[in-house]
Amino acid sequence: MHAVFALYGKIEEVEILLRDMRAQKHYYKFSKGNENILVPMEGSVRLLPGGFYEYVFPKEDLNLVLTTLRFHEPSHYASTIPKIYLKLLKKMLRLKEIPKFNTEKKYLWIMQNIGIIPLGIREDGDLIEPENTQYAGYKLEAV
Repeated sequence: MHAVFALYGKIEEVEILLRDMRAQKHYYKFSKGNENILVPMEGSVRLLPGGFYEYVFPKEDLNLVLTTLRFHEPSHYASTIPKIYLKLLKKMLRLKEIPKFNTEKKYLWIMQNIGIIPLGIREDGDLIEPENTQYAGYKLEAV
């Protein structure tokens, strides 16, 4: 799962948020029949063209990530980017609209004095681990 957004704020404070995002541990679910294994992995931050960011995480943590990044709150910063540019960017990046999600819990990332412009999400398909790996035959999200 990918959450795509823009950040506004002092570079020092943005770097603190990006550090917290990269350090966040998630559990990726590997499944094979009725058997499930949770494998801990770190979140991944990518810098996209135009200064936008993409956070990569397992789909099981969608509610937590989108709530923490305030995807459910309107952003007054969005008016600083022309709407046609946002529309083209969403199309180029194959982004989906932000779905309804549960906002009860969130991560404790340091986000003071940071504005966020949520753009959308991108979902990953599933893959099966090859036979020559530790988790041979297990199905997982292809992040």
